[in-house]
Amino acid sequence: MNTQQLPQSHPQFGAAGLVPEDQRRYGMFAHLWAIGAMIFSLGTLGFVVSVVLWLVWKDKGPFVRQHAANAVNIQIWTAIYLAISGLLMYVLIGFVLLPIVFVWSFVLHVLAARAATRGEYYHPPLTPRIFR
Repeated sequence: MNTQQLPQSHPQFGAAGLVPEDQRRYGMFAHLWAIGAMIFSLGTLGFVVSVVLWLVWKDKGPFVRQHAANAVNIQIWTAIYLAISGLLMYVLIGFVLLPIVFVWSFVLHVLAARAATRGEYYHPPLTPRIFR
């Protein structure tokens, strides 16, 4: 067991009372739990899980807050893109777009989880920031 204590304030993570390893772990879990909920509920529960995690973890530090907010933003834009795909099913192109949206969301969450594991801030493409 390492008895050396990490400083409370880390320049990359801020002062939140969590050591950098815990901040990275929370950031990673924000995305992995969104992926799990999205898969098991066919896309509907990922948003709910992401919002709950953001509400619970937003005060754990700026790093965790940013990754939890990114998970919510990915889910919001996934829902918007899925709705557009649903409407476009009337002209048959939606049947092609729907699986693309699911894969896109899955890949964004995986990339964000990997960035969180490395301790990097990440802004997913094609997802304007609604939650901060």
